This record gives sequence, C-alpha cells and structure tokens, in this order.
Amino acid sequence: MEFIKGKGEVKAEIIVNGAKKLQEYGFEGKDGDVLVLPEKKRVYVGVESINAENIKTATALIIKSLKKYKFESVEITPPNTKNEDILIAFFEGFILGDYEFDKYKSKKANHPIKKIAINSKRDFEEVINEAKIRANAVCFVRDIVNSMPDEITPAKLASIAEEVAKENKLECIIHDENYLYENGYYAFYSVAKASTNPARLIHLAYKPKNAKRKIVLIGKGLCYDSGGLSLKPSDFMVTMKSDKAGAVTVLGIIKAISELGLDIEVHAILGAAENMIGGNAYKPDDVLKAKNGKTIEVRNTDAEGRLVLADCLCYAQEEIKEFEEIYDFATLTGACMVGVGEYTCGVMGFDKEKIQKIINTGEKTGEHFAYLPFNKYLSKLLKSEIADISNIASSRYGGALTAGLFLSEFIEDKNKEKWTHLDIAGPAYVEKAWGFNPHGASGFGVDTFVSLLKSF
Repeated sequence: MEFIKGKGEVKAEIIVNGAKKLQEYGFEGKDGDVLVLPEKKRVYVGVESINAENIKTATALIIKSLKKYKFESVEITPPNTKNEDILIAFFEGFILGDYEFDKYKSKKANHPIKKIAINSKRDFEEVINEAKIRANAVCFVRDIVNSMPDEITPAKLASIAEEVAKENKLECIIHDENYLYENGYYAFYSVAKASTNPARLIHLAYKPKNAKRKIVLIGKGLCYDSGGLSLKPSDFMVTMKSDKAGAVTVLGIIKAISELGLDIEVHAILGAAENMIGGNAYKPDDVLKAKNGKTIEVRNTDAEGRLVLADCLCYAQEEIKEFEEIYDFATLTGACMVGVGEYTCGVMGFDKEKIQKIINTGEKTGEHFAYLPFNKYLSKLLKSEIADISNIASSRYGGALTAGLFLSEFIEDKNKEKWTHLDIAGPAYVEKAWGFNPHGASGFGVDTFVSLLKSF
C-alpha cells in the first residue's frame, strides 16, 4: 500500500459525532458506523471522539469496507492536529485494516486499494514512515502467531529470529535444549522434554551507539500447549498456537525499535517450547529446580508458561548487566481474561508509577491495559509443603495475580522495582474481529511498547 499526495477514486471522510446530512441513509455516525455510497464514490466512517483507537479503527474500516469494490485508490484528509499519536494511528489503520491471514486458503484475500491519496499540503513523510514500521511489525506478529503449530516450532521461531537479526543488524544467540540442561535451566527444560521439537532459548540484542537506556523484554513462546499430562479438554486446546504470542510480540517490538533507530539498547529473550505428552513428560508431583536454585512443586503441568518464564527471567538477570527495566509478556492465564475481559492486558509489578505509564501510553496508541495489584495474602496460596514454591495456587481465585507473584520469586531483590509482568492472554488472540483487529492474532502490545520506549 502506497501513500501519495493528490486525488483518489473514492473520497473517504471520518465523521465526528454524527452527521445530519447522512441520516437519510440511516447513518448515525456512531463509533464503527460505515456508509459506502459507491455510485457517489464516497465512504463515511463514524467516530464519537478523536483519539488514537477511534482514528485507527476508522481508517481500518475504510479499507475493509472497500474490499468488495474495484476502486484502487481512496482520497482522505488527515485530522487537523499536531498530535503525533493521532497521526501515526491514522496512517497505521489503513495497513492494519488491509490485513487478512490467508496463508492456508486456496482463494487468497482481495486487496483492491493500492494507494491512499492524502489531501493536504502538509508533509507527512516522517509520520508515514514510522506508521509503516509499526503497522508492519504488528502484521509480522499476527502472521507468526496465526501460523499453525506444525509450522512454527521452537526451531522455526529461532530461524525467524535469526532472519530478523540479519535484516536489522542485531546480535543473535540461540541456545538449544542441551544448553538448558547443562546450565541448570531445569524448569524450562522439563516443560519441553516430551516434545519431538526441542526447546530454544533465543536472545536478540539491539545495541545502538550512545544508548540512553537498557531495556530487557522477555516473551513466553509456547509454540503449542496441549496442557501436558494435565491435558486440556479438546475445546480448550484449539487456538493454543496463540500461546507463543508473548515471544512473538517481543520479537515484533525489537524489530520495530531497530528499524526506527531508537537510542535505546534492547534485549529480547524468547523462551520457545512445546508442552506435549509422552513417556518422558514432566509430571504432576515432580519437583523442578530453576536456574536460581529455587525448587518448584508441579501440581499442574498446564501451568507451564510460568516455568519457562522463570528460567528466562533468571537468564536475563545473569547474562544482561545494569539494565533499567525488565518486562515479560505472556498469554499466561485464563483468569486474566475472566478479570478484565478479552480486550485488555493485565499489568502487574511493584512500581505503580511505571505501570501507570504503560496504561497511559496504551491510551495514546489505542490499546487497553489494567493494573492488577498484588497484596500480602496472595503469596500464601503458592506455599508448597515439599518445595520452595508450588506452580499453581491453592485457590481458584486471583489466578492472574498468583501467576504474576510466582514469577516475582525469580526476580532478584535489586530488580524488583525494575520488573513488570504483562498478561496478554485476552487481547493477543480473539476469535472475532474487534476495532482495528481481525479475527485471530492482533499483534497487541507492539504499538504501546514502541511508544513507551520512544518516550525514554
């Protein structure tokens, strides 16, 4: 898709708070309302207020609404604002709205609109360039998360990471299952050992000259999660290809950051594994030792992501020195979805100011985050009588929080305030279109963290 100056075949307009002149067509101008008048070569989209989410959704809907027509270009006037967040969202929406995952379909998706004609004397070249990098990173994440588990194995994910590293001049280290075992990452190793597709610990690093800050991003990359011996019911196993979304999100963020050339050193750690069944699968009642020496009683093998992340957190703190921030991303718990819904990420940690900044940044990019607060009583639910900690809580309540608290046990005291946990189980993959997102993977979190790191 190309952005040009000039005229287009169809004129598009974003209508704020309704339009009396269009009421004869039944168009009220509410959020998400779309009116296409092909004979007049006009398309209208309604928004109730101007913000990044509404604008991004509006431009995405313009593209979606024109897919069944033969027009090849659309003309539109950008919002009259100097707010960069709004303008980036405006241009991103066209690319995100044009996305369709058709890799496995014999009949491919239709993409008739080739050009977006910008009706303005203003130069948007820099904004458009950044919007393209962001949106392409989001679509990159969507493609990988949507791909079937037989294709995206841990080794394949490592190969994709190597390609990203080569294209963007990143450092890249791939550790295999032997490394995990020989170096004491037994929690991570145990989760993966029943699969015929061995685990990979992937470490990418973007190191610009004169970096102003050092950030660590860690992602849960369960390329498939059957639940292990605590086998999921079949209905719950469908969509578990999405359990790699945390790792792929991290990969998308470092891709975008490097392409934008931000003056921040970023390390991305991806814990890639499959949680399968077999004669050598790890079992309920096993006691595993993580890299930091803590022992973990396994009471449910379907609480595997936290075991992978625990060792990845240990790896990051041991191998990466003097970082300012450490964030982990994971489709970790269904409990988070119960608490805040499908469209919101739960954020946990010990620095409320940092968490609030994530929430505020999300509002500027059109993504939703909610703070889930720890309290002193929750940790008692993870008590084990035979090990240092249990991998699941003794109560069915507060599951997102107890999972976050479990991870905090693998954060060194000096790094507690630096660490933030993001449970993206809801918005990372939804089986219906919402806002500017399609059915399936959303690429959630990339935009917000590009903006957050840019603000540093």
